[in-house]
Amino acid sequence: MPESIFRYFPLLSIVQKAKLSQMKNIYERWNSKINVISRKDIDNFFINHVLHSLAIAKVISFVPGTSVLDVGTGGGFPGIPLAIIFPESEFILLDSIEKKIKVVTSVSEELELQNVIPSRKRAEEENGKYDFIVSRAVTKFPGFVKLTSKNLAKNGKNSLKNGILYLKGGDLHKELSQFRNRVMTWDISNFFSEPYFQTKKIVYLPA
Repeated sequence: MPESIFRYFPLLSIVQKAKLSQMKNIYERWNSKINVISRKDIDNFFINHVLHSLAIAKVISFVPGTSVLDVGTGGGFPGIPLAIIFPESEFILLDSIEKKIKVVTSVSEELELQNVIPSRKRAEEENGKYDFIVSRAVTKFPGFVKLTSKNLAKNGKNSLKNGILYLKGGDLHKELSQFRNRVMTWDISNFFSEPYFQTKKIVYLPA
């Protein structure tokens, strides 16, 4: 239920709550046509997808005018939940698979999100510069950095320096070792009490 989100984000507006609440029905409808979200995950939609995406909002509050690139967005995560929370920031949702971008386009239109731009292309083809790059574990972190660091703008305006914010689970010690003290991680279980988040982390690498 969306209440699991509202208790962690008590300052949401009525409009934001309504949009977050609508999401499950929209995705269930799409899932009956295209398998965007696994069947078992749709039952835990608000925790596994929406709340997981919003973990990023626990470490940064994007200031108005921030540009965010969501690489390998799939069905729109973490980009769409973040776009609802930060309506004055711009979210470019990138995926190379046409049917996924079709879903993202339809969902963002139905939710009347003016700050979402769906984009069908490969990360290698994206040349724009953004304040932040976000993603939910599309590949090993060093490979993701290699693919996307070209897209980070130098000058930032947020509490964190411009950089990559990556949602990933499991033991990341080996994956992050080459970045040494440049990288920061947060345990999502420090923000949310649900068992799903026990091994989940946010990885942050400044530009």
